[in-house]
Amino acid sequence: MTSSTPSGRTGAVKIAFIGAGSVVFTQGLLADLLAFPELRGIHVALHDIDAERLATAEGAARHIAATRGAEPEITAHLDRRAALHGADFVINTVQVGMNPATRTDFEIPARYGLRQTIGDTLGVGGIFRALRTFPLLRALAADIAELCPDAWLLNYTNPMAMNVMYLAEATPLRRVVGLCHSVHWTVRDLADLLGVPYEEISYLAAGVNHQAWVLRFERAGRSLYPLLDDAIAKDPQLLRRVRVDMYRRLGYYPTETSEHSSEYVPWYLHHDSEVERLRLPIGTYLDIIEENTAEYEKTRDALAVGSPLPVEGTMEYAPQIIHSIVSGTPRTVYGNVPNHGLVDNLPAGAVVEVPCLVDSLGVQPTRIGALPPQCAALNRAYVSANELVVRAAVEGEPRHIRHAAMTDPATAAALPVERIWDLCDDLVRAHADLLQPELRAVLGH
Repeated sequence: MTSSTPSGRTGAVKIAFIGAGSVVFTQGLLADLLAFPELRGIHVALHDIDAERLATAEGAARHIAATRGAEPEITAHLDRRAALHGADFVINTVQVGMNPATRTDFEIPARYGLRQTIGDTLGVGGIFRALRTFPLLRALAADIAELCPDAWLLNYTNPMAMNVMYLAEATPLRRVVGLCHSVHWTVRDLADLLGVPYEEISYLAAGVNHQAWVLRFERAGRSLYPLLDDAIAKDPQLLRRVRVDMYRRLGYYPTETSEHSSEYVPWYLHHDSEVERLRLPIGTYLDIIEENTAEYEKTRDALAVGSPLPVEGTMEYAPQIIHSIVSGTPRTVYGNVPNHGLVDNLPAGAVVEVPCLVDSLGVQPTRIGALPPQCAALNRAYVSANELVVRAAVEGEPRHIRHAAMTDPATAAALPVERIWDLCDDLVRAHADLLQPELRAVLGH
């Protein structure tokens, strides 16, 4: 396709996939991208440091293009800079340390009696996932600033809020938005629960990633919350979900699963009775990563023998953003961006999740005003931990890692402060090779 690109030059729109070896996710994004007629001639530049996964991603991309009847240029690169050169959009899905690092994030805290379910956003799992991702983000940002300075960086890598905040604080990049499907699928799930067509629902959500709130939930101008209350009253099993419990007490439905939501507050995971009542699957993310690996291997093996692969859209935001910027088609998505006058009662510079208008001018966040005070109070605890993790990396201050863990609600509810410091020391030792040198210090009490 020849068109006017976001940078103003004429030529094929180039999209660099960093971490393309996340093959199943890459497949979904490509299926969405190549479904748009305006994007069927794009240049897809795939990058991964794992040669086998990169080859699998390339094979899947070519299969999807053929199935969609599209003719993109597809290139595969072990060298990140080659993939980035001249890109208009960069999609980041890198997971630094892959499955072994994730297992460490669960196994060491478990020895301290600290329970986690997902461990990718807040808590000690989120903290150390961020700290081993930041060096990659700094290097990626430097390459983008040099090789494609006008590109939009669309980040999917968790912990979303910490990563986007780090990019804003530590790098020159400003065209950055963090993307997560939690708001969209929360409203979809609520629509299914209530038997209301999703297309007839209007909604507004805001807060922080994985802990935003459905502030308005309407059909034809009337709130659907009373209908949700009726559904909960009729089905006692719904009361055995963390997010329903939080909704009943706070008045606004949270935008992430119960497994996620349980980790960002002090009320649930530390108590055996609550784990049982709310059916919380401790360590469930370890099962998820094994399932993801199996799905990757299934895709790899199918390509090797020429078996057909499913080509299914995902409704992810990155393809919608790219299409809107390239074609000028306006639409609203939810994005994670620094709080510059967007949410009044959250700190300036904290990364917030808000609706964003997207058109040929780019991603334009929507001002929300003030959140309900009870929701903002929980969000402030979340962003306080985020800020300390970012400060640890920006200032090279290892004490702030411990301060972040002390501030984290679920960790503080479970462990005395000396054990928190011991746990951080053990995780620093385990992840030392992936941390920036200044943060490798073991501090003791």
